[in-house]
Amino acid sequence: MPRERSQYVCQSCGAVSPKWSGRCDACGEWNTLVEEAPRESVPRGLSGKGGRKIQFVGLEGAPQPAPRRITGIAEFDRVCGGGLVPGSALLIGGEPGIGKSTLLLQVAAALAGSARSAYVSGEEAVDQLRLRAERLGVADAPVGLAAATSVRDIAASLDAAAGPEVVVVDSIQTMFVDSLESAPGTVAQVRASAQELIRLAKRRGFSVLMVGHVTKDGQIAGPRVLEHMVDTVLYFEGDRSHQFRILRAVKNRYGATDEIGVFEMSDAGLVEIANPSALFLAERAEAVAGTTVFAGMEGSRPMLVEIQALVAPSALGTPRRAVVGWDSGRLAMVLAVLEARCGLTLAGADVYLNVAGGLRIAEPAADLAVAAALVSSATQVPVPADSVVFGEIGLSGEVRPVAQADARLKEAAKLGFTRALTPPSRRRGGSGEGTGVRAVRHVQELVDLFGGKGRESWPNGAGADRMGRPLKRRARHG
Repeated sequence: MPRERSQYVCQSCGAVSPKWSGRCDACGEWNTLVEEAPRESVPRGLSGKGGRKIQFVGLEGAPQPAPRRITGIAEFDRVCGGGLVPGSALLIGGEPGIGKSTLLLQVAAALAGSARSAYVSGEEAVDQLRLRAERLGVADAPVGLAAATSVRDIAASLDAAAGPEVVVVDSIQTMFVDSLESAPGTVAQVRASAQELIRLAKRRGFSVLMVGHVTKDGQIAGPRVLEHMVDTVLYFEGDRSHQFRILRAVKNRYGATDEIGVFEMSDAGLVEIANPSALFLAERAEAVAGTTVFAGMEGSRPMLVEIQALVAPSALGTPRRAVVGWDSGRLAMVLAVLEARCGLTLAGADVYLNVAGGLRIAEPAADLAVAAALVSSATQVPVPADSVVFGEIGLSGEVRPVAQADARLKEAAKLGFTRALTPPSRRRGGSGEGTGVRAVRHVQELVDLFGGKGRESWPNGAGADRMGRPLKRRARHG
């Protein structure tokens, strides 16, 4: 009888190798190959006979909108697209200790009043869950608790007519299918466990929320195919040294992607933040060189954040470039444009850039705000405290228009900002300029604003936005 050969599967990317090696050839990670038994191959030579024919329909028709289960936690419902869809599968990832289990216990308790909720934990005992529920103030919620790791036992408990309508699985890496010989947490076990739970959820119509561990690179552990199997992928971001937490949707079949929900970690759990712009700017110091306010967009929500820059003389042969909350490659591009197109020498200086509040910005509309903070720190001329800046910078130094400029200006006016530096408007016959809004077409125009004139060279306050509405002065935040 021929000896059954084993295979080695990378626990980071899912690549299969016939022999063990210290480094995976596919993703380059070290010590991630684990020996697993080979999966049974699909029989070859299948023909069209014996199979059940499927029915094809046309694109026309009136699809019914998916019903939603509203949790009552507005920030969570916003990220999910308006609530949980019955029969959907959600994957929530995040670093250890960021608050994933706390958030999902609060969600299960909030839904327990209108839907049967169950919380299955493979990492904590029932008594530990009860202690957390008491600390969060949700101990009276009718949530069913269980500590189990066998997918066969969990599926048998959920496969009932009067079963739960919302199920939380914490975490998917601890679950195992007894028909596989590999250990829990391996690629094969994670894939099989998730597939069984998702198949049962869609057949029974309950919503399943699965917690996924992340690697040191911030990706959900296991193959990326796990993200393709679920309907929604949420990432819980934030620094544990900050009290703010960002719940971001990177995939959503029932709503918009890149939506975010902002929470604050407190002694009583996660508290949702209705106005994150005012919270991120509450501790902002005015009239300080090197700081500016960026009017950004996170999904469909406008958000104002403070960008801080420090340009200091360097005693090293190679100056430092430290970035927190932004792309370091994007910072190198902005510095190169300022030197090549504007003659601003920053090659011999240390440059530090920080996005206040622990928020991470990914959109290129922050280029102009970063350039304003860098020039302000280099010239020691503060940006006016009542000004917001946004715009994308090209390699030739031009400032390009960005999406949803009117929503950014409206959010700035709501918080009392009366000046704005924006890209030129895309509308015909309108340049986007006003007494409080100035269109910047080239980075050189931005540098000229810091040429010794200071505040007087910026556009006057109390102007008008692109739609002709006045930018009224309101009470400052904080």
